[in-house]
Amino acid sequence: MKRMYNGLTIIMFLFILLAGCSTNEQNVKASKKVEITVSAAASLQDSLNEIKGLYEKQHSNIKINYNFGASGTLAQQISQGAPVDIFFSAAEDKFDQLVQKGIIEKADSMNLVGNSLVLVVPTKEKQTIHTLNDLSKVDKISIGTPEAVPAGMYAKESFEYLQLWEGLEKKVVYAKDVRQVLNYVETGNVDAGMVYKTDALTSKKIKIIATADEKTHTPIIYPIGMLKESSHPKETKQFYKYLQSDASMKVFKKYGFKGLN
Repeated sequence: MKRMYNGLTIIMFLFILLAGCSTNEQNVKASKKVEITVSAAASLQDSLNEIKGLYEKQHSNIKINYNFGASGTLAQQISQGAPVDIFFSAAEDKFDQLVQKGIIEKADSMNLVGNSLVLVVPTKEKQTIHTLNDLSKVDKISIGTPEAVPAGMYAKESFEYLQLWEGLEKKVVYAKDVRQVLNYVETGNVDAGMVYKTDALTSKKIKIIATADEKTHTPIIYPIGMLKESSHPKETKQFYKYLQSDASMKVFKKYGFKGLN
């Protein structure tokens, strides 16, 4: 009887131990967050950070990681195999290259928001520029590098359309993205800069002088899409859809973006 009792005690102990291990494993799995990486144009930084806060409050098991930069640079990183789940570009051409390569499924992509291109100057400077045609008066103007920064490409298109580029080219200070252009203007390192309206609205150190006419440049459209090789397709799809929701669109519009639908 004593041996039987001891045997039952050991079995019960092992059962409790195994049950405890199983529970611990479940708790570890439950506490482990799914991380989604979004490569997005620098001009989306403020709006996407606010949306991230809203989304993570509703989905405690999800962590959103952003990689902000120039759309051309981000597209190149993705082409070279960077581990990204969603690409949110500030230009269709950079985005379409990834669709053509089969990295992004066309069915899992769309044009989400639009923007405007504006001319800005430091707030403290005496206003001598009133239109883009007055840019002949400046010594230095900053734009994003056209080959990598969509805003820079749009700015160059506007200058060429208005026949200003030849006179401005030697005065241009190129920047790695729109935020750097904004910084150059804020610090007075340049007399003026061409940035998105959404970026201009974030700073009290600059003022908007003029808006580039839409007919002078390619339409400013921000496409978004899921990468085929997403590590977490289910969770990525959920966040991709949330970015199209009324709640997200309200945030985008708050920061100056235009809805396309």
